Amino acid sequence: MTAQYSDGFRLSITKALSSQLYAALEVLEPAPLTMGNLDALYAQAKKLGLDSLSGVYQLYRENPAGGHELTYVGKADQPLPKRLGEHLFKLSGRVGISIDEISFKCLFVEEDLSAVSPEKMLIKRHLETSAIVWNNRGFGINDPGRNRDGTVLKEDHFDVEYRIDLNREVAGLRAGAQSLRDLLQTVKSGVPYIFRYQRSASFKSTRVVVPSANMSVDEIFRFIAKHLDEGWKISALVGWTIMYQDRDRAYASAFRYYHSDGTVKDAIPRTKQAEEGDMSDQENEDDDESALF
Repeated sequence: MTAQYSDGFRLSITKALSSQLYAALEVLEPAPLTMGNLDALYAQAKKLGLDSLSGVYQLYRENPAGGHELTYVGKADQPLPKRLGEHLFKLSGRVGISIDEISFKCLFVEEDLSAVSPEKMLIKRHLETSAIVWNNRGFGINDPGRNRDGTVLKEDHFDVEYRIDLNREVAGLRAGAQSLRDLLQTVKSGVPYIFRYQRSASFKSTRVVVPSANMSVDEIFRFIAKHLDEGWKISALVGWTIMYQDRDRAYASAFRYYHSDGTVKDAIPRTKQAEEGDMSDQENEDDDESALF
């Protein structure tokens, strides 16, 4: 019998990279997701002499039983501190979760991230041994766009489980007379979730008198709605807020409507059952924002 003297060999560069990334992150300890820790990343990158601040990161949530539960794996083509800051901003405006429960670890990666998709390699590696709670459950931070405002979300979607908080205070509000346009811009930048609204020439000419600089999102939406033309309304969806001239349109994931006649109506969001292994709700965090304003 002739001995075998040849065989095939397949070199898997991606598998090698995956193992290295996984091992490098494993030795790191999660740190609280705070602006102080994120700002410190810039000094660390400078100390390491890095030209790029892009990389990969993992988010953790404090487990009631002790320890940290892996909740999300992502990448940042933009600077890591900026990307993680966006997550901090988003998580600070949710009901049922505290930013104090969230921690992170990250790696600066100097190679071309788009070529090797490191977060996908890390996700695949983690899924070999455990689940990642928020990946593929709509944890993206970009505006999904007008076409998805009416989407029926799955019952395990991140926004369904942790809807936006309308009782938090709007940052940067100024009491007194101002244009409705200026007020809308202040609210847009002063809430930790998306507030998208349709443009109207009347916003610039409409004058309003904001009664206080300390108002919750719910209070300011009630105030704004009363100054809108007939047919307009503000819709609070579980994951973001929108304002359009669409009086008669209902949204599947809406839980409160603010109408221009001053009425406020609560609603029960509709959801659909999540199927095991279903990834159809995955948010592409690199999608272009399609907000009208």
